Amino acid sequence: MKAVAVFSIKGGVGKSATAVNLAHAAATTGGRRTLLWDLDSQGAATWLLQREPASGRKARAALAGDEALSGLVVHTEFPNLHILPADRSLRRLEGDLARSDKEKQLRKQLKAFTESYDRILIDCPPGLSELAVRIFRAVDLIVLPVIPSPLSERAAAQLQEELAMGGFDRPRLLPVWSMVDARRKLHRQTVAAHPDWPQIPYSSTVEQMAVHRAPVAAFQPSGAPARAFAALWAQVEAALLR
Repeated sequence: MKAVAVFSIKGGVGKSATAVNLAHAAATTGGRRTLLWDLDSQGAATWLLQREPASGRKARAALAGDEALSGLVVHTEFPNLHILPADRSLRRLEGDLARSDKEKQLRKQLKAFTESYDRILIDCPPGLSELAVRIFRAVDLIVLPVIPSPLSERAAAQLQEELAMGGFDRPRLLPVWSMVDARRKLHRQTVAAHPDWPQIPYSSTVEQMAVHRAPVAAFQPSGAPARAFAALWAQVEAALLR
């Protein structure tokens, strides 16, 4: 089992859309038994896959070890793809972690899924926090969506500095240009600084995920965004296998 965090210090960079589309590609194109873990209390990934948290069960309590995380997993309509939904209880998770001395708890919880899944993708909340540090310690790869703008580039540099100072075995980092609009000069110039990074184009198709509540490949499989996410998953898989 390999674990991937889709993370950004900055919000509004297409993080949840990236997580949902990568998980769908892993499960369908890749044929991997895939779990998408929605750790963002906003629950965007959960909503985009038309799922709700299990009644009466709280993700925060499960993360504290009060019940098995496996009991919160929900099937989706796509083969090989399950989701561990977010709920509002996650808003209090940071306080729990600040008081907890179980630094390896998250890693142990991921390992508990080893027999059930080949790939776990985590839609992380934005921002550097205690939860983010514990995620970094637990995963094999971080996918970092970056909008071609100075502010988003600065956030990416901050993450790279944080990982360098972390004092733990650093996961591999895969930056991804997100929402690239080739019509904009700033975007073209910024992307040119790192032409080797994968690119996800700005497209109304990605915005329509909120209308269809589905990954782009489910309603427009031949479009440029679906092809871009499929290509990105191929690079993620190659990084995991190296």
